[in-house]
Amino acid sequence: VSPSNTIVNDEDTFKILIATDIHLGYLEKDAIRGNDTFVTFDEIMKQAVQNEVDFVLLGGDLFHDNKPSRKTMHCCMEVMRKYCMGDRPIIFEILSDQAVNFSHSKFPWVNYLDSNLNISIPVFSVHGNHDDPTGADGLCAIDLLSCAGLINHFGRSRSVEKLEISPVLLQKGNTRIALYGIGSIPDERLYRMFINNQVTMLRPREDEDGWFNLFVIHQNRSKHGATNYIPEQFLDDFLDLVVWGHEHECKIAPVRNEQQLFYVTQPGSSVITSLSPGEAVKKHIGLLRVKGKKMNLQKIPLQTIRQFFIQDVTLSEHPDLFSPEQPNVMLKVMDFCQEKVEEMLEEAERQRLGNSLTPEKPLIRLRVDYSGGFEVFNTMRFSQKFVDRVANPKDILHFIRHREAKDNIKGMDFEAILSHPTSEVLQLRVEDLVKEYFQKAEKNVQLSLLTEQGMGKAVQEFVDKEEKDAIEELIKYQLEKTQRYLRERRVEATEEKIDEEVKGGAFKEDLAIIRAKAHRDRSDSVRDDDLNLSDEPADIAVESDEASTSAPTIRGRGRGSRGTSRRGRGIYINIHKHI
Repeated sequence: VSPSNTIVNDEDTFKILIATDIHLGYLEKDAIRGNDTFVTFDEIMKQAVQNEVDFVLLGGDLFHDNKPSRKTMHCCMEVMRKYCMGDRPIIFEILSDQAVNFSHSKFPWVNYLDSNLNISIPVFSVHGNHDDPTGADGLCAIDLLSCAGLINHFGRSRSVEKLEISPVLLQKGNTRIALYGIGSIPDERLYRMFINNQVTMLRPREDEDGWFNLFVIHQNRSKHGATNYIPEQFLDDFLDLVVWGHEHECKIAPVRNEQQLFYVTQPGSSVITSLSPGEAVKKHIGLLRVKGKKMNLQKIPLQTIRQFFIQDVTLSEHPDLFSPEQPNVMLKVMDFCQEKVEEMLEEAERQRLGNSLTPEKPLIRLRVDYSGGFEVFNTMRFSQKFVDRVANPKDILHFIRHREAKDNIKGMDFEAILSHPTSEVLQLRVEDLVKEYFQKAEKNVQLSLLTEQGMGKAVQEFVDKEEKDAIEELIKYQLEKTQRYLRERRVEATEEKIDEEVKGGAFKEDLAIIRAKAHRDRSDSVRDDDLNLSDEPADIAVESDEASTSAPTIRGRGRGSRGTSRRGRGIYINIHKHI
């Protein structure tokens, strides 16, 4: 593949609007920022219409919450109906077997070929970690939109052991695109699948090298731990362009991976969800043109994004202004911080001039390093001076202090962790904190029945998805398992003997939480004395033997390629493993 600046719009050129991490519903109850995500989503879809794209490609996290509110779902459907429905003909074909591409759906065909729908701009999307499938039926919010005919949800996997990715094959004129996708999977599990060669990407049987291979993934790209990310080197080298979701910093310009020889574009989020430096980068979406094996990606700046300015100051670097020993030093520091905030507000006003779409109140963050003997002051009182001028009056200031590492750590120093720069804190994962805590804890508080990984995942579900029974469920599951183990071993019912068996840890499994969820989702195996595990989220999707719904007969309308068979020509797909 080669980037090109000379691709013209013709009957052989695909035009695709690319966006990721829209996070609809983020802070929807905030009086100032509540509508930000909806306004920007409207702008994104309006750009799709104005640029007359063939389809929109979303890289996951369309919604911020796993269970979006009624308002959020309504606003999303309103925008999609407004911009995606109409009589404009769709002039590209789908050649692959759609019963395979959309096998998880009750309507396994692309929405623009549905005789009951009038689609002018199809939307293809994978799911992210915020809007991932949960519960016994493995459904997510995107599945609701799919059932309503507003979105084409692809990249679903039902297996936790192996992954077989069948591309959606598209053709426009002489240009053919093989569209691959993986919805969000826990990074450690997907990492393990790649290591064990359990990820297979199917390739077209005919003219294998004549396709533009486009891949959408929603995982950690930057390394957060030994296996908490997906290295680019894991991906197949036949790919041409990888659209990377989940990472919020906008790095939309395609970057060539010199080892695998494909390009990677990271569109980033379209809303600021954390006051960190990565979110301060200008937000864009992309207009991708593909003709043959050539591509061109045009950056489109988003105009409705709320301005965000962030600045770091270290008090000890200004000895000419103040020192910890001075009387009234705190007042001087407050004046210094106020001056810095005023400078950022003035810069925001200058940049906003002439752009009526930009929200009026900016986001301001001043990170103050008070190491060296300085004291913090009341941030709420400080913020009251700017309450009518900024969008985040409660957290303008963030005090940090870098401390020397202690030799004797009896547990994890959470205060030390939170004193790191905000960007570092925001990259921490709750399960990693739990694991680190117990690894550093004294022996008398080490876990005996539970595993750090299982406990971490349960706490993550409690925090991220508001599943109030996740921790209790794990504990009860592991307790019952331990009791069965002790009964089978006929262990003498004395404290010493039980402790001896428990310390052996033969019954412990690192995947206890995953097994608990599998246990609750398989209703046919639930015993009378088991827990009622009906409607909790699952990191796994249960294998299904249910036959796919067959496509109804097409009522051709004479609108472009709408009369093409939904099941396509069924001619491509040949297993091609890359190890």
